[in-house]
Amino acid sequence: MATIGVIAGDGVGPEVVEQGLAVLADVSRLDGKRFDLVPFDLGGERYLKTGEVLPDSVLADLRKCDAIFLGAVGHPGVAPGVLEKGILLKIRFEFHQYVNLRPVKLFPGVETPIRGKGPDDIDMVVVRENNEDLYVGAGGFTRKGTAEEVAIQTSINTRSGVERCLRFAFELARSRGKIKPFRGLSAQDRERGLVGLVTMVAKTNVLTYAHDLWMRTFTEVSVDYPDIKTDYNHVDACCMRMVVSPEKYDVIATTNMFGDIITDLGAVLQGGMGLAASGNLNPLKTAPSMFEPVHGSAPDIAGKGIANPIAALLSVAMLLDHLDAPKGSAAIRFAVGKVLAAGTPRTPDLGGSAKTADVGRAVRHALEAGA
Repeated sequence: MATIGVIAGDGVGPEVVEQGLAVLADVSRLDGKRFDLVPFDLGGERYLKTGEVLPDSVLADLRKCDAIFLGAVGHPGVAPGVLEKGILLKIRFEFHQYVNLRPVKLFPGVETPIRGKGPDDIDMVVVRENNEDLYVGAGGFTRKGTAEEVAIQTSINTRSGVERCLRFAFELARSRGKIKPFRGLSAQDRERGLVGLVTMVAKTNVLTYAHDLWMRTFTEVSVDYPDIKTDYNHVDACCMRMVVSPEKYDVIATTNMFGDIITDLGAVLQGGMGLAASGNLNPLKTAPSMFEPVHGSAPDIAGKGIANPIAALLSVAMLLDHLDAPKGSAAIRFAVGKVLAAGTPRTPDLGGSAKTADVGRAVRHALEAGA
């Protein structure tokens, strides 16, 4: 039996988590697995009542889980950064979730804002380093609140941290290529036996210390993967190319800060935040990994029952992948694809008027039909 910690969290989090857990229950039998769901009361309401963000005792209980399913964190009554740093970043760092995995896939039936591009053109994965860079919190203030104030935030990058992220990206490109070789490879690439592409994204022409480390490590690691093609983009060029030629990307490996930015761009390409799933991975499984939709708590629509649950459902699929339940994850993706291709029901973010529960129910019906 696998133990899943459930943090419904704030805003629309509980609404989409409810649908995710219902789908999880439906597919659990496919892989013959049983799941013990353990709820955790974390988020803005707890903080406002008790002043606690993530007590050490709760962190210890979370550590006992095999995976964590998170709805959303963020409360209008709590100052920005308190919950994000105190819950999200603390879990990511304490549990060594050093890869943030963000699939960017356009499903048939979903519109992308890029004219002339379809599902065959938008199918990439971003591997974002998740434990270093500016998010370490190294820095501080001098003369805060005065006209002479100085604020410093330092980017921390280690050889071991960079290398483990890049190796994960190369392994992912190889595994994707075994299923279906990257379509952007040329005939000559295929003749050479190449099956995938890893594009490193950084800013080596300006950040000449930290990103020199990234480039040297990238070059050295690539030698161990002769079946994977490599490329490099400055982050600004990557943002332009993702919009103009998304089909040129297979696996992107990048820093924590740049990954945070380009993955939101990727979410727009695939139809919006309501479709964007993510995983914070501890690939060695020495501590639980955490899976969450990336749309946040969306307090402006919280309680209205109109949040799109698809990102949460796809996050459950990623969770099942991590727990070695491939039949269940595949069934969820198939059912989601069937509902999206049908064009209805759809929540307001996709131009419809359906409720969160309507979409969840449709996916569950698609699961039953495909069983």
